[in-house]
Amino acid sequence: METKKKILVVDDEEALCDGLGFNLEAEGYQVDMAYSAEEALALNLAAYDLILLDIMMGEISGTQLARIMKSNPATASIPIIFCTAKDTEEDMISGLDLGADDYIMKPYSLKAVLARIRTVLRRTAASVALAKADSDLVSYKGLVLSAKNKTCTVDGTEVKMPKKEFEILLKLISNQGRVFTRADLLNEIWPDEVVVLDRVVDVNITRIRQKIGIYGKNIVTRSGYGYGFIE
Repeated sequence: METKKKILVVDDEEALCDGLGFNLEAEGYQVDMAYSAEEALALNLAAYDLILLDIMMGEISGTQLARIMKSNPATASIPIIFCTAKDTEEDMISGLDLGADDYIMKPYSLKAVLARIRTVLRRTAASVALAKADSDLVSYKGLVLSAKNKTCTVDGTEVKMPKKEFEILLKLISNQGRVFTRADLLNEIWPDEVVVLDRVVDVNITRIRQKIGIYGKNIVTRSGYGYGFIE
């Protein structure tokens, strides 16, 4: 028998929190509710498969709670969906930049929330399954590279990449947070080439960004230095 997915709903609007929890339970999920970030932090957050998180709460906001979770190795990989009335594009970008897996604006429909939850859980499960099947995997959320099979998967869908593109992305994602100069990448990816222009690196980076969807934004350009994969 399949184990029920465990979801935590964190929202200081108690009626909304309870209502959402009730409906999620009716869909077959195991659900807990917390009416503040402080209450949530008192729980074993590592035990949950997904967190539905409001942003505007009491002393500790939803974004602060997300930062706390992402900075803790025990909870960093747990998917977070923000459900909030903060509905500007800047708010959404800020939430996603924190590492949230999705962003739902209030007021929202129950069907929309359920669909987003299924999508995020399915994406997470696909990444976990791949990680268990292949010890040579390097990943960031739904972006998974197999050094053994030379494959790149984005949210469960394989993306075709030429050898050089794959090697660049593997290098960057294997060293998250580190910035490589163009010379670094040229020496490692094109070691036997007599003459390779710096521009070749730029072109390959552009193609990689286009192919890996939302994760393209994690490949950053540090002017005067080079490229890195940053969370």
